[in-house]
Amino acid sequence: MNEGPAGGRSVRFPLSLRNVEDLLHERGIDVSREAVRFWWHRFGPMFASEIRQKRAERLRFWSQKRWHLDEIFVKINGERHYLWRAVDHEGEVLESFVIKTRDKKAALKFLMKTMRKHCRPEAIVTDRLGPYGAALWDIGAGVRHETCRRANNRAENSHLPFRRRERAMLRFRKMRSLKKFVAVHASVFNHFNQERSVSSRSHFKSNRVAALAEWRGLCTE
Repeated sequence: MNEGPAGGRSVRFPLSLRNVEDLLHERGIDVSREAVRFWWHRFGPMFASEIRQKRAERLRFWSQKRWHLDEIFVKINGERHYLWRAVDHEGEVLESFVIKTRDKKAALKFLMKTMRKHCRPEAIVTDRLGPYGAALWDIGAGVRHETCRRANNRAENSHLPFRRRERAMLRFRKMRSLKKFVAVHASVFNHFNQERSVSSRSHFKSNRVAALAEWRGLCTE
């Protein structure tokens, strides 16, 4: 059995490790949830790295058009942390960043980290959280800042797959685990995100087949 797909299911789908164990058992594969956890820790970062490398050229071109930034809180052992996320105009997750604060310093650190990887975009859309505007003016990008009503739905919707997965995992217990999962989950989400609402059925099906074939190729390398 190829361990990669089994570990990948625990990232791609909102399933607990026990769910993956039961699904494999129905197919005649007897493994424990700890084995699935081991596969995820071993193969998840490898797959994520391969996906990022294959999509790097595309991101360099498209990610410079428009960014959508948003943040949500995530509890780790009862303590509140913040997950900051940047997505492009097509819903591609560009960068994820976990920190304990939601102030100007955190926003500035997040923006600088994202811009080092993807250069400066033509426009940056956020909600009306004050630290965004203050940080953008500090780095000379204040004129590119947009806060129109409902304009940031793209970033807010990008949190939904993570929230579903978070519930299945019964939350996180360590910041290191959260950071690792967020990085891997974003890459896998980007790979299978086909934007069904903006493409025809035939185009969506062909893209889905191509994404699945590439995924299987990653798992067998």
